[in-house]
Amino acid sequence: MTHTDDTREKTVSTLNGLISILEDGKLGYTNAAEHVDSPAIKSDFLEYARERALFIVELQDEINRLGKSTDTAGGGPFGALHRAWIDIKSSFTSGDTEAIINACITGEEAAIEEYRTALKNDHLERDQIAIISNQLNNIQNTLIKIKAKKLT
Repeated sequence: MTHTDDTREKTVSTLNGLISILEDGKLGYTNAAEHVDSPAIKSDFLEYARERALFIVELQDEINRLGKSTDTAGGGPFGALHRAWIDIKSSFTSGDTEAIINACITGEEAAIEEYRTALKNDHLERDQIAIISNQLNNIQNTLIKIKAKKLT
């Protein structure tokens, strides 16, 4: 395997890891939307889920551009994150809006952590860094909005 193949593999692995985080978030927000009473919060959660879906497509496009298929997404070291969104499901069953919001905050904080870790990788191309940075900014803004809902 040449160095470029090795770099490509690392990049695909990083991008697949972020995709699995985004899949968790998309699912988390979709579930959250089903369990909150407030139409406004429901609408916001569905918007965040849509945003995650767009982010997934952006990263899949990058993987395809590298000549790799995205359907072989192997999970990365993201088990803890997955648990963060799984925990949300238990708070959903209670229908407790504050518990659901707290669970979403936990999920987003975990996602932000993984994005920051991904950006420390030296095998990413400038375009990929730009995409990931942009997505990270959006997720951070979403987190701020969700935290604001707790105060209302």
